[in-house]
Amino acid sequence: MSEHDKLAFREQVRPDDAAAVCEIVTSTGFFHDHEVAVAVELVEERLEKGTGSGYLFLFAELAGRTVGYSCYGEIACTAGSYDLYWIAVHDAQRHRGIGRVLLERTEALIAGLRGRVIFVETSGREKYLPTRQFYRRCGYHEEAVLKGFYADGDDKVIYAKRLEAAWSKK
Repeated sequence: MSEHDKLAFREQVRPDDAAAVCEIVTSTGFFHDHEVAVAVELVEERLEKGTGSGYLFLFAELAGRTVGYSCYGEIACTAGSYDLYWIAVHDAQRHRGIGRVLLERTEALIAGLRGRVIFVETSGREKYLPTRQFYRRCGYHEEAVLKGFYADGDDKVIYAKRLEAAWSKK
């Protein structure tokens, strides 16, 4: 049995997920405290408002512990365009393919919701090169670069992936 076979996935959001998301996002070493706070706020908003929050989640668990998650939602005023707001795997579990499996399952969920395209954004800083390479390896293409978006010298890089769903070919 491979490690991927030991992963369990759930879409339901539980009260303890706010702490798990905080731990996961913090462990990566990529995010400022205010960004970690935003990740936690999205969980809290989902707990408070349910699916009306517009935030959908997929959690990856290994041996009963949450080791990764994604947060996504449909972009308002579009026909099947989705944002992937967050995807993160705990640093202790990185480089084991969990992120790829989590992303593939998230894409399948979005396709099941009649999603036709997923957008994801990340930083253009050198530190984020592995993140950008990950998206490219997973079939995303660079859609746009917004120069100096986050700060001087810190561009926003937007990637997109078009989904091939049976319903979209009708």
